[in-house]
Amino acid sequence: MPLPVTGFAEELLAWGPEVARPPATLDEANAYCRHLATSHYENFPVTSWILPRRLHQPFFNIYAYCRWSDDLSDEVQDTARSLELLAWWRQQLHDCYAGRAWHPVFVALMPTIHEFQIPIDPFEDLLSAFVQDQKVQEYETFEQLLDYCRRSANPVGRLVLYLCGKCRPEHFRWSDSICTGLQLTNFWQDVSRDLNIPRIYLPREDRARFGYRDEDLQQRVTNPAFLELMKFQVERARPYLRPWRATTGADGTPTMADGVSAEAQDSVRSIPFRLQVVIELFARGGLRILDKIEAIDYCVWDQRPVLKKADFAGLIIGVLWHAASRPFRWSGRNRLK
Repeated sequence: MPLPVTGFAEELLAWGPEVARPPATLDEANAYCRHLATSHYENFPVTSWILPRRLHQPFFNIYAYCRWSDDLSDEVQDTARSLELLAWWRQQLHDCYAGRAWHPVFVALMPTIHEFQIPIDPFEDLLSAFVQDQKVQEYETFEQLLDYCRRSANPVGRLVLYLCGKCRPEHFRWSDSICTGLQLTNFWQDVSRDLNIPRIYLPREDRARFGYRDEDLQQRVTNPAFLELMKFQVERARPYLRPWRATTGADGTPTMADGVSAEAQDSVRSIPFRLQVVIELFARGGLRILDKIEAIDYCVWDQRPVLKKADFAGLIIGVLWHAASRPFRWSGRNRLK
């Protein structure tokens, strides 16, 4: 079976709904997902080495599902066609849960779902967010944006927790907070890119609050109103990436607490050491992006802040040092083998 080629258009020609070919074998499907995960430009391969080897293939399979879902939304230019393909993908998902699979992603995913007892909900939530991307270009309130994050980002963290056998409510709360923070960080990092699509994730109520007009937004004007707006959004995102130090305010937004609560420490202790490292690495990466936005004085129309190799190296060293030095870092019973 040919592996993924140069772009998603070719992937559709090879494995789209109009293709008539035999189902992939399990070995072929696993190779397909592994190649997709390890050859893509994102940072998934950077952190996968930290995880136990036995979890690598299940992670690749989860990633492949997320990658295809995202590409069906963002890489198909015609909205009607994208919605049609997302509906086809949802049917493939339901067929998978019914014990039928043809597409290599679902052939690989089926044993993962069974082994780790993953419910269909996080997969469905992701698809609902990608469908929403085709229908909603702008958000009125921050609450609406949080609901989108709940379905576009939080399911990914929950899927990871299912693979690691950590499915308690407190684990989901931690994961949801960090995933929402990472999604918000991506929005503030990509204000200019998103407008090109066009999608606007800066809520209208916030733009009105700071006096940033629609005309200014469309013309990508950097003025005092925009800088204050972006500073507000950056500071709003930070607590989500520090759930071990956050409490919830009256409006549902995390607020910083002093120190680390005993409950938070217990939650950390219950998470296997390797997973702690991965979670903290992603959280610190998001915080570093927010620092870079602040460092360019919030001028994200003019410059897109990104992490460089030196940033990744520093993050990994810092996370490993912190994990090794904290008193509640690890115990044998919480080990991921």
